[in-house]
Amino acid sequence: MTSSSSSSQTFQASQAGKRLARTYPEGLRADALMEEDVAWSHEFDGGRDGDQLDRSDRAALRRVAGLSTELEDVTEVEYRQLRLERVVLVGVWTSGTAQDAENSLAELAALAETAGAVVLDGVIQRRDKPDAATYIGSGKADELRDLVLETAADTVICDGELSPGQLIQLEDVVKVKVIDRTALILDIFAQHAKSREGKAQVALAQMQYMLPRLRGWGQSLSRQMGGGSGGIATRGPGETKIETDRRRIREKMAKMRREIAHMKTGREIKRRERRRNQVPSVAIAGYTNAGKSSLLNRLTGAGVLVENALFATLDPTVRRAETPSGRTYTLADTVGFVRHLPHHLVEAFRSTMEEVGDSDLILHVVDGSHPAPEEQLAAVREVIKDVGATDVPEIVVVNKADAADPLVLQRLLRIEKHSIAVSARTGQGIPELLALIDSELPRPAVEIEALVPYTHGKLVARAHTEGEVISEEHTAEGTLLKARVNEELAAELAPYAPAPAL
Repeated sequence: MTSSSSSSQTFQASQAGKRLARTYPEGLRADALMEEDVAWSHEFDGGRDGDQLDRSDRAALRRVAGLSTELEDVTEVEYRQLRLERVVLVGVWTSGTAQDAENSLAELAALAETAGAVVLDGVIQRRDKPDAATYIGSGKADELRDLVLETAADTVICDGELSPGQLIQLEDVVKVKVIDRTALILDIFAQHAKSREGKAQVALAQMQYMLPRLRGWGQSLSRQMGGGSGGIATRGPGETKIETDRRRIREKMAKMRREIAHMKTGREIKRRERRRNQVPSVAIAGYTNAGKSSLLNRLTGAGVLVENALFATLDPTVRRAETPSGRTYTLADTVGFVRHLPHHLVEAFRSTMEEVGDSDLILHVVDGSHPAPEEQLAAVREVIKDVGATDVPEIVVVNKADAADPLVLQRLLRIEKHSIAVSARTGQGIPELLALIDSELPRPAVEIEALVPYTHGKLVARAHTEGEVISEEHTAEGTLLKARVNEELAAELAPYAPAPAL
């Protein structure tokens, strides 16, 4: 550890000591620390609400340990070149246990790091519901301002969606930029969108978010001229600058929706072509950073970008794959989901998520090494419900089995009846998963036997790609084929059906 980082820790420790000194008399400081640790450890054991704590202690801003991501072994010059935002996280804990609240704030920290920020500290405020004015209450907002000054942060990120009024009032108190969870996710989406459609979807979601949050400063609220270019009876109250901005954003949103609808048509044509060829489709869905792209690469060798970051994949990737029995199917990687995913974000990416709704099978990938995998499963199923894919068969793929707690794996496999544990990194469980996909994909409807002349070899090839070949024998007259195929191919093979024995 460098001397700069150790001096930083010494400074933080001294500051913590000063805060304790302000709260407790000198002789009681060590006792208070011990009592606080014991109280917090007992308070939330089994989900209780901490009745044994004083009211002031329950309402206090609670520091969340282990969220700091300050860089070590980086020179000052390099640090300035990086120009990373220094952020403090704040969450309002309204329900569930303390562990649930800390997990949510830890996920916010991961989102902030993905966006390119350095997390300095994180605090949680226990409330029945967020404060309507400042999200955490005026007194706690003042404490947050002191924390911002102490850590030299330049941004506060709130673990929730703030109203325009809450954003303005909290910024007025803490005197630095304040953003909410939705704005953070949108920023990450904007960084990761690569395709034209992905960029358009992100832009639409950003404008939907921005519209109610526009605010004017100084002259921007002044009235424009009501009509004409001047003169008597033409100086009336026209649009304010902010109204003009809102009108322009609405016009851009309408244009963006038309463009996305046009792009959607192109994908639907490809989808119809796959359906016409009777190619089954499998969609990989799951929580962000659960390992969906890694699994796609492992199953197909697609070479899709894999990062240990949230929302590394925004643009859907569709690849052809083959079952162990030789049946062809398509495998689609989709955008990751996250808890409290804003509704307008789901709407903007609905066309992308339709790959899930139109598939024959969903591989629901969950991170087995995550502290709360059941919450991830519930969050993803909520979005799957939103896009109308509840009737599609689902296989729960518990990924990262090599890094997961064996007890957690056993619990997940016991709870989720149709599940399998794999590791996309090591290949563990992949053959079993491929066999499971093979058994779950829809079977062709018609069983047929045909003696296909060698001059019509394409029909035999189609039986292999579009159907399921039961037996194949090469004779002097042609290929004797027994297979399950779709109705269209069955009609083409019907003329070559052997004559019934007398």
